[in-house]
Amino acid sequence: MVKVMINELLCKGCGLCVRACPKGVLALSKAKLNAKGYHPAEPVNPEACIGCASCARTCPDVAIRIERE
Repeated sequence: MVKVMINELLCKGCGLCVRACPKGVLALSKAKLNAKGYHPAEPVNPEACIGCASCARTCPDVAIRIERE
């Protein structure tokens, strides 16, 4: 089992992780704003995650962590 953890306080909503994910696991939130006023990324299809960590490697703010159970 793989889980995508996003630190919403660090995320600036650039969308690089969304484009990097080969499985469409992430999307920018349309409803949430973080403390800095950005729409953070969020897992919208977490069961499709294969744990490749493309999103985490692409994130310039190191806001994404992949946890394996």
